[in-house]
Amino acid sequence: MKLHDLCPSEGSKKSRKRVGRGIAAGQGKTAGRGMKGQRARSGGSLPPYFEGGQLPLVRKLPFVRGVGFRDPWRVHFTPVNIGRLERFPDGSVVTPKQLAQAGIIKRPDELVAILGRGELSRSLKVKAHRFSASARSSIEANGGVVEELAWQRGGRRTR
Repeated sequence: MKLHDLCPSEGSKKSRKRVGRGIAAGQGKTAGRGMKGQRARSGGSLPPYFEGGQLPLVRKLPFVRGVGFRDPWRVHFTPVNIGRLERFPDGSVVTPKQLAQAGIIKRPDELVAILGRGELSRSLKVKAHRFSASARSSIEANGGVVEELAWQRGGRRTR
């Protein structure tokens, strides 16, 4: 096979319909638009819900409020409970990168919030973007260190 032998498979390429090119072409006179009427005119397109002037179904249905609203400025923190930090060895530094490598969070660039559910019996240095009061006291009670990482609104958002 050579470069000049290449061609598209049979029936895959279809030439466009050239309408309004005379009666012999098969699509002359009205050019596939039928006889008279709004859709036969230029610019005569209608929205898909138009029902000929009758009150459309979408206007008959009641309003559903608040369902489609999503706050575009919401910052999503991935929650991690302190019970999940038990797998790290005593004295280790736990960062979002280590959490992602351990499979606790999906991506290392997620904003992480450490929450206080579960038991922690190790002394860890935990670096995260946010801590609950119970998580902070539980980590410090075991001799661990809490370090809040800087984050800014408008960075990478998840969800």
